[in-house]
Parts: sequence; C-alpha cells; structure tokens
Amino acid sequence: MTATITEPRVAEAAVQPSSSPAEPLIAMRAVSKSYGSGVTRTDVLHDIDLEIREGEFLAVVGFSGSGKTTFAQLLAGLVEPDRGLITMRGKPISGPSPDRGLVFQNYSLLPWLTVRANIALSVNRVFRNWSRGERRDHVERFIEMVGLSHAAHRRPHELSGGMRQRTSLARTLAMKPDVLLLDEPLSALDALTRGQLQEEILKIWEEERQTCVMITNDVDEAILVADRIVPLNPGPNASLGPIFDVGLPRPRVRTELNHQEEFKSLRNAVTKYLVDVRQAARDKQAAGSDAPAIRLPDIRPQSLKLPRKAIMNSTI
Repeated sequence: MTATITEPRVAEAAVQPSSSPAEPLIAMRAVSKSYGSGVTRTDVLHDIDLEIREGEFLAVVGFSGSGKTTFAQLLAGLVEPDRGLITMRGKPISGPSPDRGLVFQNYSLLPWLTVRANIALSVNRVFRNWSRGERRDHVERFIEMVGLSHAAHRRPHELSGGMRQRTSLARTLAMKPDVLLLDEPLSALDALTRGQLQEEILKIWEEERQTCVMITNDVDEAILVADRIVPLNPGPNASLGPIFDVGLPRPRVRTELNHQEEFKSLRNAVTKYLVDVRQAARDKQAAGSDAPAIRLPDIRPQSLKLPRKAIMNSTI
C-alpha cells in the first residue's frame, strides 16, 4: 500500500527481506518452535522470517495464546528454535547474552533484595571489571532514570505494581543491552500507570536509542511507541502478518494522537487485520472439526409491555 495521509503505510510482507541496504541487527530465518512430542505436541510458531534494524523500535502485536512470549524468548536466547536460524550481527544466537535484555511480564525481582540491590545484582554480574564506585554510580543513575530514588531501599513487597515494573526495567537497562526486549511489560498495570510507563519507556528509548522490541496486545500502545508494527497471527503454527510502517512524527503525545487522521487510519488497518485473521482461523478450525454443530434453543425474551399477570400467570 502507498502511504497517504488517510491510509496507513504497510511495508512488504514480513517474509520479504528489508528494503534497507544496511544489514539487519537481528534476523530470523524460517524459524519454527513447538513444545511437547507425539499427541501432546503443540506447534507454536511456524516459518517466522523477520529482520530487526539497529536502533529501531519494533512492536509485535497479537492475541493471547498466539506465541508472543515464545517469540520474545527466542530472541532472548532462552529457548532454541526447532527449525530455522536466528542471528545477531550475522552470528547465530545460541543462548542468553547481556547484549539482549528481556523485561518480563511478572517483574521477576528477588523478593529479599531492595530495589537498589536487585539492580546492582545485574550490574555487578555484567560489569565485573568496573570499580566498586563506578558500579555504584551506574546503579544510582538508572534508579534515578526510572524515578525510584525515594524507594531505592524498599523491597518488592513494599512497591506498587508500577514501581516493580520500573525496577525491572531499570535492572535490564542498567545492563546496557544492545537490544531491549519488552514482553508485555505493562499488561498487568492499571490504565493510568500504564500510560505513565509508556511515556517513560519512550523517553528512555529516545535518550539511549537502543534497538527495542515490544511484545503487546494493545494496538494503540504499539502505534505510540513503534517505528514498525508486525502482527503475529493466531496459533497454533502462528506466523507473521504484513509489516505496518508507523510514519507519525516523534515525539508522540498520547492525548494528541486521537485527533490525527493517520493515527486513526493506521489503528483501523491494524485492528481490522487482526480481527479478520482471527475470524479466518476460527472458521478454519470449525471447518476441520469433527464435533457436531451445537444447535441453540429458540429462546425469545418476554415482552415487558404485557401486564404482570400475563407474564407471571399470577394475581397482580
């Protein structure tokens, strides 16, 4: 599709190589992943082809159960593909690395450590050659960056959900990864806290300019933060849909986006694609099912215009 002010810009399908002459930072080639074996085998991802550019913010959107977390874990090196190849700067990804930092949905903080100690644990592990003072200053910088200086001495049970996620984000950012992977980090938060952290993530990304991949089920969130959006089709055997380019200028303000025609057009296009592909998956599943069709009873609501006696068959 051609980009216009009312039509969203859709890049070539995800199976096509990037049009950018620069080599991708991360490349996924014909990647498939399943769990279990035999009758318990579940095919999660199938034939995933994607190129992630250095310095970009990429959002992967999809429904629950489509394999988004598995997608993030493959990029982080926490699980290995059954087939295909994932490379970073041309070298195969064979396991976890400080080059790729993952922020989980469930915070994953050590409950007996303070905010400062949780962050310092990662810093001390990654930057062993630094002096104690350098590591301490580095930790304090990221505590301040996420606005937790006043709570640095607290343990996770003393923090709100938003503060825990800030701690998790600071811990990952302090490792200075080349790629920041965000696995639905804001899904458990209330709308107000979620909006605040979206702005924090954008602010940090604009300062650091790390390559960032956010997994989300929120189309508006994806448009707010991303340079490109790629839908993950419903599973099993989930594949990638066409890539949508986000041409909205930065910085982006959430309260202003709803008044922009390009935002509305892009949101409608991404949402329609997701709804259509899910319905197609459901129709395909129903067509291939051996289960008998369920016939619903013909029940009609009673008319409230009739007198109570007529409805209840009793004395008014």
